[in-house]
Amino acid sequence: MSESPELTSEVEQAARAVFGDRLALAERYVEHLATSGIERGLIGPREVPRLWDRHVLNCAVVAELIDDGVHLADVGSGAGLPGLCLALARPDLQITLIEPLERRVIWLEEVIADLGLSGVRVLRMRAEQAVSEVDAQVVTARAVSALDKLAALTIPLLHGKGQVLAIKGRSAQEEIDKAQKVLRKFKVSQTEILTAGAEVLTAPTTVVRIRVGGSLPVG
Repeated sequence: MSESPELTSEVEQAARAVFGDRLALAERYVEHLATSGIERGLIGPREVPRLWDRHVLNCAVVAELIDDGVHLADVGSGAGLPGLCLALARPDLQITLIEPLERRVIWLEEVIADLGLSGVRVLRMRAEQAVSEVDAQVVTARAVSALDKLAALTIPLLHGKGQVLAIKGRSAQEEIDKAQKVLRKFKVSQTEILTAGAEVLTAPTTVVRIRVGGSLPVG
C-alpha cells in the first residue's frame, strides 16, 4: 500500500491558499487517492509523488473561474479529478459527478461519505444519458477526450446556457481548431484559453472555456 505524499512547504502554502480551513479534508482525499485509489486502479502508483501539484491542486484552482453557488456537473469523474477537488475547495457549489464505471462510482461514494461532502452526488451513467437528469450552469472535465468529442458530451448538460471548463495541456489551441465544426453546431458564443492558479502554482492550469448562451463568467 502506498503512503500519502507529504506536503512540501511550497505545496503546502499553495494548498492552504486553495483549500483554506478545509485543507485537512483535502489531505484525507489525497490519502484515499494514494491508497485505495491505487489499489482499485483509479490512479497509477507512479503518480503518488505528484498527487498534490500535478493532480489535486491542478484541478482545484479551476474554482477561481466559477461563480458562487452554481450547480456544477463533472463529466468522467474517475478519481474525482476535478470534481471532488472543486467540492473541497468550494463547499458552496452543488456538484454532480458523472461516471459510468461501477468500481469508480463505488469508490467516489465511499470517499464522499468519509469526507462528509453533503453537496455532492454521483450518477452512474454516461454523459449522454445524464442530459435528462442534469441541468448544470458549469460543466467540468479533465482527461476525458479531445475537445471535439468532449464538446458534444458536455455542452448538452448546460441546456442552452452556461460554460464548459475543460482542463487541457499544450495542445489546447490545436484542439479548439479541430473542434470548430462541433462548436458551431452547438452555437457556442465564445471559446477561449485561460490559466488558473497563476498566483499559487508554479505551473498554472490551462483551461479551455466554452461559453454557451451568453452567460457571464467569473475571471
